[in-house]
Amino acid sequence: MRILLWLRNDLRLHDHEPLHRALEKQADIIPLYCFDPRHFGETPFGFPKTGAYRAQFLIEAVADLRQQLRKKGSDLVIRQGKPEEEIPALVKALGIDAVYWHEEVTSEETQIERAVEKVLAEMKVSSEVYWGATLYHPDDLPFEIKKLPEVFTQFRKAVEKESQITPAFPTPERLSALPKEIEVGEVPAIAHFNLEQPKIDPKGVLPFKGGETEAFARLQHYFWDADRLQVYKETRNEMLGADYSSKFSPWLANGSLSPRKIYEEVQKYEQQRRKNNSTYWMVFELLWRDYFRFVCHKYGRKIFRKGGIRGLPIKWQEDWKRFDKWRDGETGYPLVDANMKEIAATGYMSNRGRQNVASFLTKNLGIDWQMGAEWFESLLIDYDVCSNWGNWNYTAGVGNDARGFRYFNIPKQSKDYDPEGKYVKHWLPELEQVPAKKVHAPWKLQPVEQKRFDIRIGVDYPNPVVDLQKSVEVNEQRYQEAWDKKKSRRS
Repeated sequence: MRILLWLRNDLRLHDHEPLHRALEKQADIIPLYCFDPRHFGETPFGFPKTGAYRAQFLIEAVADLRQQLRKKGSDLVIRQGKPEEEIPALVKALGIDAVYWHEEVTSEETQIERAVEKVLAEMKVSSEVYWGATLYHPDDLPFEIKKLPEVFTQFRKAVEKESQITPAFPTPERLSALPKEIEVGEVPAIAHFNLEQPKIDPKGVLPFKGGETEAFARLQHYFWDADRLQVYKETRNEMLGADYSSKFSPWLANGSLSPRKIYEEVQKYEQQRRKNNSTYWMVFELLWRDYFRFVCHKYGRKIFRKGGIRGLPIKWQEDWKRFDKWRDGETGYPLVDANMKEIAATGYMSNRGRQNVASFLTKNLGIDWQMGAEWFESLLIDYDVCSNWGNWNYTAGVGNDARGFRYFNIPKQSKDYDPEGKYVKHWLPELEQVPAKKVHAPWKLQPVEQKRFDIRIGVDYPNPVVDLQKSVEVNEQRYQEAWDKKKSRRS
C-alpha cells in the first residue's frame, strides 16, 4: 500500500498523527510539500502575502524536514504548484492508494482541501484527514465547536476541568525509501519567489532559524539550559532580549513544533525541577492559541470581515498617510515606533508590543484593523492565521469578549513595561541621550532640553501623529455608534 503524506503547517516528524496512522498500516509513505504560488501573491491591500522573513523561515523548515526524513531512510518530495494539481499527478504516476493530511479551518486552506478531496474522489482514491494543530483535540472538548464560549476564561475553565490532553504521537525510528522513479525536487531559493534574502538586524531578539531541529534546540535552551521556564510568567511581557519569553511561536506556526510536545516538556520540567505559576502559564498561553483556532473553526469567514465576528459596522478609516507613519514607526510615540521598527527589521515583535501597536492603530488612529492584520501577515515569521486574525478581532473590539471600548494607554504601558526606556532606545537611537523619565514623551521636551539631548523634535524624531486622548474620544464615539446601529437592526 502506498500513502501520500501531504504536509502543510505540520513540518515535523514528532506528534504527527497522519504519519503515525500510515505507519500503522505498514504502508510505503511518500511525504510531499507543495510551495503553493497562491501563498506568495498579494493581500487585498497590496502587501506581499508571505514576506521575505517568513519565506526564509519556511524554506529552512522544509530543508530541515528533508534532512530528518533522509536520516530515517526516506526523503521529501517537493513541488512548486497548487496541491489540487500536484497531488493527483503524483497519485496517477505512483499508484497511490490514499492521501493523508492534517486539516485546517480557515477559508483559503479549506477551499484547497475541498478541491483536493474532489479530485481524489473522482480518481476513486481515499483520503484521511486528522486534527493536529492544538493542545486539546476538538473531540475532547466539553462542548461542540458551535457552542464554543464567547469568553476565553469560560473556555479555559471548562477544558481544564473536564478535558484531557492526548499524548503526543511518537517519532518514527525508520521510514521506507521512496520509489526510485520519483523525482524529489529541490528546495527553492528565496529568489524563486521574487523576494530578496532578508538581512536580519543584529539588534533582533533572536536569530530565528526554521525547522524541527531548531525548535527542539530552542525548547532545550529555554526550559533546561537557561532554566527560564520558572520565571516565564514574570518576564513574558518584557520586550528586550532573547529569553524574556519562550519564542516558540514561529515553530508552532508552521508546525515544526507541536503544542503537545511543549506540554509534555512542561510536565517533565515540573517533575524534575519545579512547578509554579510560570509552568502553568506556559500551558495557559497555549490555551489561548487553541481558543483562537476553535474561534476560527466556529465563525469561518467572519473572522476576516471588516465587522469581525461581531458584525460591528464601525466606520473604519483607510488613511494611508497615517497608516504609513504607523507602519514605518514614525507616529511620534516611542513605544509604538520602536515595535514597528523591530518587526520591519526582524519579522518579529513581542506579544506586549503587538497589543500596543494594534490598539494604537485601531483605537487612536481609527484605521481599518484589516490593514494591520495583513501587514502582520506579510512580515511575521510566526504568522498563524487563527492567532493573528483572532487577536486583531479582539484588539479592534469586533471579536470575542467585546465588552465596551477598551484600549491600551500607551504612556502607561511605556512606563510599566519599559520604565528605563532601554527598549525604545534600542530601536530608536535618536532618543539615546533623552533621560528615562522623558524618553516616552519626547514631544514635551523644551527647546533647551532638545539642544542638551542633541535631538530636534519634528526633525530628528517626529511630532505625535494624533493627540492620544482626543483620538480615543473620537474612536470611542464611532464604536458606540456602531453598537447602537447594530442594536437598532435587531429591534
